[in-house]
Amino acid sequence: MKKISAILLLSIGISAFSQQVESVETIFSDKISIRALELYNNKVWYTGTDSKFGFVDLKNYKEQKQIKLSEEKLQFRTLAQDKTCFYTINIESPAYFFTIDKKDLKSQIVFKDSVKTAFYDALHFVNDKLAYTFSDADQDHVLKLAKYKDGKWSILKNSLVLNEGEAAFAASNTNISSASRYMWIATGGKASRIIRLNLIDENLTVFKTPFIQGESSQGMYSLDFKDDKFGIAVGGDYTKQDANVNNIATTNDGGETWQIQASGKNAGYMTCVKIKPGSKGKEIIAVGDQHVSYSSDYGKTWKKISDEKGFFVCQWINSNSLVFAGKDRIVIMKLKF
Repeated sequence: MKKISAILLLSIGISAFSQQVESVETIFSDKISIRALELYNNKVWYTGTDSKFGFVDLKNYKEQKQIKLSEEKLQFRTLAQDKTCFYTINIESPAYFFTIDKKDLKSQIVFKDSVKTAFYDALHFVNDKLAYTFSDADQDHVLKLAKYKDGKWSILKNSLVLNEGEAAFAASNTNISSASRYMWIATGGKASRIIRLNLIDENLTVFKTPFIQGESSQGMYSLDFKDDKFGIAVGGDYTKQDANVNNIATTNDGGETWQIQASGKNAGYMTCVKIKPGSKGKEIIAVGDQHVSYSSDYGKTWKKISDEKGFFVCQWINSNSLVFAGKDRIVIMKLKF
């Protein structure tokens, strides 16, 4: 009986991680750092350094277009969209809020934040009419959120005070996530906490996490929620790429409490995490500067499936294909299950 049980457990373990990388193909190369991606109209859209914005057609990789949104060498680490436009904000001050028409790709600056501390880490559309973006706080340490509603940007008034040295990482435009009722923001640095916004009344609640924190390079870098209950966060310490203790956590109660997963048993620092659509949270991909990793059990255990380096951000294209981007390239990776 023990032998049968052992064989069953072994076979379950093998099947749980039976996926492997089938192919990796570079579809775009340039001198650029890309930390934000969007999929639209069978194309992958990106923003990056040197004010660059563009797309690669996923059906014909040779069909590409790139434009510069500014004559200044702005760095973009955000990108989002609604039905008619793309939106992006450069890091550092002054922060320019760009709108790009999907039909003709003409851009315009619609809002400007000239405060010296302005540094917008992520931009997220809750729906076609509502979006939020998160910046480093001003000297008063009050949470700084800009809100897009009815076609206009404004700073959301609130009294939530962040800890000294608590901010966020503009690593992959994914430290904000939302579901039907809530939106979550992951902070890092001296404190790594979850800020939850109730989308109905805009009340803010803060929850502590057991994530690695305390230094400016530590904390949550990315999070993704399946629904208003289950979510996952990843990160670590970008100065210690191999460090893998307390750098993955999951929640089953909408971010109120977090459980550390695979501590000491993962490939290390991660900048972006994405739940596979349709998997109900079971299948998850995560990427770091030094690896691509996969979980098939709600983030409890992880397998490094690729040693590809230099990726900062990823998106699922379909059930077995993903797009990755980072230093100087965009790549399509196909998985075999």
